[in-house]
Amino acid sequence: MKTKARILMAIKIWIVIYPSITLFLFLFGTDLAAFPLYQRTFFLTISLVPWMVFIGIPFIDFVAGQVFRSRLSKNEGEK
Repeated sequence: MKTKARILMAIKIWIVIYPSITLFLFLFGTDLAAFPLYQRTFFLTISLVPWMVFIGIPFIDFVAGQVFRSRLSKNEGEK
């Protein structure tokens, strides 16, 4: 069961981080290209880690909870 929870968490993190990094690089990639790699990485992580922890992952948890509750109530109605 512990492995299933970790896999689910990894999927949720990926669902948030992939589009976030893509959008960040689309918006700021050319501006940040002048900076060394370590500074670009710093700007990326200082922006996206708080976004993921405080907004992205909680939002995915909320949506997943809504879907789960909707399916649960639908299944209970069919019985």
